[in-house]
Amino acid sequence: MNMSGNTILITGGATGIGLAFAERFIEAGNRVIVCGRREAALQEAQSKLDGLEIRVCDLSVASERVALFDWVKEHCPEVNVLVNNAGIQQRFHMLKADASRNWEYFSKEIETNLDAPLHLCMLFAPFLAQKEAAAIMNVTSGLAFTPFAIAPIYSATKAALHSFTMSLRHQLSETSVEVIEVAPPAVNTDLGGADLHTHGEPLAEFADGIFEGLKQGKLEIGYGSSADRLRMSRDDIDKYTEQMYASTKNMV
Repeated sequence: MNMSGNTILITGGATGIGLAFAERFIEAGNRVIVCGRREAALQEAQSKLDGLEIRVCDLSVASERVALFDWVKEHCPEVNVLVNNAGIQQRFHMLKADASRNWEYFSKEIETNLDAPLHLCMLFAPFLAQKEAAAIMNVTSGLAFTPFAIAPIYSATKAALHSFTMSLRHQLSETSVEVIEVAPPAVNTDLGGADLHTHGEPLAEFADGIFEGLKQGKLEIGYGSSADRLRMSRDDIDKYTEQMYASTKNMV
């Protein structure tokens, strides 16, 4: 994708990976709009980053996704890059989860991590295909390839988004739209709650690494341990997944 001169919409861009991407895109000479459900967090991000534009949107609600798309078409028709970054992570044990009473809590993860990016891709693909140059970037996870057993829904949604992204890339291969997948490892953000990922890759170094991959024109970009997981054999996947669970099963 072009690294400058774009108008970019980033979901979940108020904090963490989304905000780090926004900062780098702005520095590279792009117009950046971020959306999220927490207005206060968006305003705080805007106060830190000159030129950042914000839009409040609860991506877990289908009607708000449609409203976001309609707003872009009317007010920001120049948008030519969609970054599906918004996500939540919940850790739980199947034998302790009360799905009969709390399914709304668990389904929120599916709505945010899977329904939202799939819906937005389907809304934006025809719109972006009319552009001279465009891109859709889906942020999945290394856990799309080696599931984190104590975050089973998160891992499943990212695996599904990886599969969808592959299909989308084929379907749009004869258009102007590049389809890019970014698969982060654990990164030191507040995903899933404060202090859960302090062992992860430093955010700034991770974002710089991903942008180096974008500059090289890569369509699948990992970083650190996730770079290897993109091409692991099935035996290695099983072994890696077992090791991760053994080291974390007492955390839920």
